[in-house]
Amino acid sequence: MNKIRVGIVCGGKSSEHEISCISAAGVLSAIDLEKYEPHLIGISKSGKWAVLPIDYPLAIEGELLPEISEELPETNINEIDVDLLFPVLHGPYGEDGTFQGQCEMAGIKYVGSGVLASATGMDKSFAKPIFQSHGLEVAPGMVIRESDWQIDEARILASATQLGNPLFVKPARSGSSRGTSKVKNIRELKAAINFALQFDTKVLVESAIMGREIECAVLQINGVALASPVGEIKVLGDHEFYDFEAKYLDASTEVVVPAQLPFGVQEEIQNLATQAFDALGCEGLARVDFFYTGEKIIINEINTMPGFTAASVFPKLWAAGGIGYTELITNLIEGALARPSKVTR
Repeated sequence: MNKIRVGIVCGGKSSEHEISCISAAGVLSAIDLEKYEPHLIGISKSGKWAVLPIDYPLAIEGELLPEISEELPETNINEIDVDLLFPVLHGPYGEDGTFQGQCEMAGIKYVGSGVLASATGMDKSFAKPIFQSHGLEVAPGMVIRESDWQIDEARILASATQLGNPLFVKPARSGSSRGTSKVKNIRELKAAINFALQFDTKVLVESAIMGREIECAVLQINGVALASPVGEIKVLGDHEFYDFEAKYLDASTEVVVPAQLPFGVQEEIQNLATQAFDALGCEGLARVDFFYTGEKIIINEINTMPGFTAASVFPKLWAAGGIGYTELITNLIEGALARPSKVTR
C-alpha cells in the first residue's frame, strides 16, 4: 500500500516563525511512519517556499531559535508533490487564512480551519463580537487603528484609561504573546500601544481580568467538535503574565491537567470551548483560552493552529483525555483528507 504523502509546513513570515519550526519538529518526531511519508516544507521570513531535507535543524539550541534559511532553493505550492499539507504555521500569513487560501487555489487538502474561520480566529477584534453574539463573555476593551493613533493620540489614551487599571495591550492579529504588555498607568500605556503597533496596524486594549488562566483543546472527529479535559496555566517566577519568554524560553510556566475547579466548571468551560469553535466555523483543531474568576468564565481567545510540540498545551490536554500525540496527528490528517473543499463547488 502506498503511503500518504504529508507535507509538514513550517516557518512563515510572522513573528512566530521560530515557534512554527519547533512545532514541525514535534510533528516529524511523532507522525505514524507506517501510514505516512513526511515531507518537510519551509517558508522563510521573506515568504520563500523551500523543500527541506527531513533532518533540517528545527530544535532550540541554547537560546538560539530555529529559522528557515533564505538561501535554500525556492519552490512554490504548485510544485510540491504531496497528498496533503499539514501547516504548523502560527500567526499572520499562516494561521490567518492566507495560507489556507493558497491551498484552496491550488486544490490541495490541508489540516485545520478554512479561510474565513482562520482569518476571524486570528483577528481578535472580529472574533470577540462573534463570541459575544453566541453568548460567551469577553473582556471589556477597545480597538486602536494605527491611522487613528497617529491623528488623535490624546483622545485614544483618555478613552483607554476609562477601562481601568491594569490593562493589557496586544496586537489584534498576533500570537504567542508577541507584542503584548501589561500596563498600570498612562505613561506605560502609550509605550505599550507603540510597542504593539510594531507587530500589527491594529491593537486591542483590554481590561485585565483577575482570574485563573484555563485552556481547553478542541478536536474535530467525524465532523463533531470534542473538548479535552481543561488545564490551568500557572506562571512561575517574576513574570507579570503568560508572555513569550514564559511560554518558550525560561521554563517558568506549569500546566496543571486536569485543572482543579469547582464541581461543574470544567464541563461548562468545555461546552463554551466547543461553542466558540463552532461559532467561528472552525475545523480540525483549536485551543480555546479562558479566564475563570471564581464567578465568571471569560473567553480570551481561540488559536486555530496552536503550538504543536509534544510539550505544548494542546497535546498535553488531549493526553489527559486519552489521545496520544501520534494519534492526534493521525486524526487530524484523516479528518482533513475526508473533508471536501472549503470553497463552494
